[in-house]
Amino acid sequence: MTLLDGLALSLFVVCWLGYGPFLTLLARSSGSLNDDMTVIRRVWMTAMTHREVRLIDSHLMGNSINTASFFASTNLLLIAAVASVLFGGEAALQGFAVVGAEQVPLKLMEAKMALVLVCLARGFLDFIWSIRQLNYALALIGAAPEAHTEADRVALGEAATGVMNPALGAFSQGVRGYYFSLAAAAWLFGPIWLALGVALTTGLLVWRQAGSPAARALRSARRLLDPK
Repeated sequence: MTLLDGLALSLFVVCWLGYGPFLTLLARSSGSLNDDMTVIRRVWMTAMTHREVRLIDSHLMGNSINTASFFASTNLLLIAAVASVLFGGEAALQGFAVVGAEQVPLKLMEAKMALVLVCLARGFLDFIWSIRQLNYALALIGAAPEAHTEADRVALGEAATGVMNPALGAFSQGVRGYYFSLAAAAWLFGPIWLALGVALTTGLLVWRQAGSPAARALRSARRLLDPK
């Protein structure tokens, strides 16, 4: 591995592992889409406790579970495809080793494919954990009794939110794994492409969290729903 490969890989690791903490800092300063959604979901779960019939809530949760299941199954197919190349022997790796402008040693090629595999595997685990937590939240919606006081309703809404927000947070991390696996795949073309892919991926994710039209609209909706 050359010095340039090492630097590009270091940049990838820093951005991949540091994106979550950076998102927390961004939420404290200017706000982020994920942070706004945590508040909106809390309002949703509190409103759920006021409804006698919670069919709409369970239906929306079912859609979220189906979406997470779709991403998880797709992720598993991608993992199988990458693993078949990584563990398919020297012939399979040599087919990808000629993608770049210059010949790549097989050991370095294995490292490049392994990086893509690790990103996808991490995303798959996030999707699985998201599905489990969404099922917990769905059961909580179904089991929630009719609260008699406003304090009880708020407490039930907070409890349901405490399950739903981590579930959909894990889903977001799984989707993020797709972005960074694409950036990792750019390493096949060389370290410059890896660094460029990481920079573009991180910049796109930050823009979608803080400056996209969806982020601005959700921030306005949050102020209306929860002016605190």
